[in-house]
Amino acid sequence: MQNTDRSDRKYLLELARQYPSRKAVAAEIIRLNGLLNLPKGTEHFLSDIHGEWEAFSHIRRNASGVVRNKVNQLFDGELDESERAELSSLIYYPAEKLAEAKTREADISGWYTVTLDRLLKVCRLVGSKYTREVVRSHLLDKAGEFVYILEELLIDGEDELKAQYCDSIVRTSIRIGAAEDLIKGLCETIKSLVIDHLHIVGDLFDRGPRADMILDELMRERTIDIQWGNHDALWMGAAAGSRVCIATVLNNSITYKNLDVIEIGYGISLRPLALFAEEMYGKSDISAYMPKGNSEGNFFGGTDDHLLAMMHKAISIIQFKLERQAIKRNPTFLMNERLILEQIDKEAGTVTISGKTYRLRDCDFPTLGKDPYRLTAAENRVMEYLRVAFMRSEKLNKQIRFLFDKGGMYTIYNNNLLYHGAIPMDENGEFMKLDAAGGRCGRELMDYCDRMARTGYFAKIGSEERQAGKDFLWFLWCGKDSPLCARKKMATFERLLIDDKESWIEPKNDYYKSWDNEDIALKILSEFGLGSYGSHIINGHLPVHRGENPIKANGRILVIDGGFCKAYHGSTGIGGYTLIYNADGMRLQAHEPFFDKADAIKNNADIVSQTIIFESKSDKLRIRETYRGSEIRERIADLMMLMAEYENGSIQ
Repeated sequence: MQNTDRSDRKYLLELARQYPSRKAVAAEIIRLNGLLNLPKGTEHFLSDIHGEWEAFSHIRRNASGVVRNKVNQLFDGELDESERAELSSLIYYPAEKLAEAKTREADISGWYTVTLDRLLKVCRLVGSKYTREVVRSHLLDKAGEFVYILEELLIDGEDELKAQYCDSIVRTSIRIGAAEDLIKGLCETIKSLVIDHLHIVGDLFDRGPRADMILDELMRERTIDIQWGNHDALWMGAAAGSRVCIATVLNNSITYKNLDVIEIGYGISLRPLALFAEEMYGKSDISAYMPKGNSEGNFFGGTDDHLLAMMHKAISIIQFKLERQAIKRNPTFLMNERLILEQIDKEAGTVTISGKTYRLRDCDFPTLGKDPYRLTAAENRVMEYLRVAFMRSEKLNKQIRFLFDKGGMYTIYNNNLLYHGAIPMDENGEFMKLDAAGGRCGRELMDYCDRMARTGYFAKIGSEERQAGKDFLWFLWCGKDSPLCARKKMATFERLLIDDKESWIEPKNDYYKSWDNEDIALKILSEFGLGSYGSHIINGHLPVHRGENPIKANGRILVIDGGFCKAYHGSTGIGGYTLIYNADGMRLQAHEPFFDKADAIKNNADIVSQTIIFESKSDKLRIRETYRGSEIRERIADLMMLMAEYENGSIQ
């Protein structure tokens, strides 16, 4: 017997432990064949959330408008608009709405009875395309000890005795004070069932106030994948202890007054940086470093803009110094044009960049010595404290490990290719070879970037491999033609210190010049092993501006960054996109901006969404047509082999 035969035999014997008889095998084959004919589960795609926790949380709770659609479908003509809005709001925020009902309803027992009946109808509808086993697993996850009670109530029957039985369960739950638990369990189960799989196409961090709370929610998702964005790579590098990534994270956070995520979310004190900034820049002109926007927090971001500006100046100079060190360590990054500090003429108050001289908004740099890129002793102490603090933040590193566990540079799922930024291309529409990645391009480049990112976090602390990986995470953030940054340069220095906006231009990779070309899109899909039939690229990173079509390359590329971040609402005109892919096809939901969670709870305010039908199916897509269907068919084939073994007596 050949080794492959022995291996197959060993596998079948192991399978026989799980299915110890011919009848057990037959039952499982019947069950799996039934699954293949169920409608495919609903996938939701979100991108560029950028720390906007309240907007994300609401869109996740209302499933991008799907929950409200189901409520309207069930109760149109039976309940008026305000009653449907109230029921929907209860599903989104059960704890808050239950507390409100207890102060409002004169007959709370009657309200519990009516509400449970309505929620059971919604749950039956959203669970109708799943097996009872799947619905039970969602109930177990969301309703805990009440799973079997709710399961009994969900089995709809016309029999009078059955109705009396269910009525007894409801009355008893109300009498003993368990009705609220049943309501909460149903609401959470409904929200879980309406999204079968969640895709996050990059950039959870920066801009908005609480990326940590978004990750708290994502870590509770049953099935999820994440494609890293450049802002995510930056935070991954910071958690790994990269000083240049840490300085950049703080620069971004101070600029947008979003320090609560660091101070409250991750428990990292910025007092040493504040003390250093006050001592070094207390008498400096800091007008160029004033933060943008209004903070929603209570720490540095909500108190003293003058102190924030001093901190901003301190960490900016440190960042520029550390960037030079990373560039010098990695000549293949080809970023020498970013060595700007040495081009400053303090006396003239100017800087020369790419052969052009600009006047500086500030030229008071007391920590720049003969070697402008050497950190002073005080700057070193601040950065060493911050390096240790980021690496020791338990919550930050737990969430970053989640990003590594569920994330990657790209994902292939149900014939779709998902990535955040770009597959770097040259001006001729060919895959660009990056020196930073050893001349790799296309899929090989993306795989290399994935490996290097993991090396930066998981390699032995202090090793050359870990340092190279940490530097590469910084390169993914802002490197020339990086797949996540996808720009020729990032003009951080220019935007901060030069008034001439021409210097602010950040030329994009040529990928964006060709992403309306269907042939280029098909070339990329082929590079990743996908054919032309029914395949798409799901892309984030660049906000779709007002009037721009998010559907490109004749429907092959879907750009779903619609501006979750408040800073982009003016240019996008909306508050974000959700791409929904279910048994009926694909559609984009364009959301109006979300402003106030309290209003959503008190007044049942909801995000209004407009639907863009992109691709519809005349026949519903079945599980057999998905990747999960392929896995099920492989399982059935294995079970058929096991059945043959039982039938010929080879396995007793």
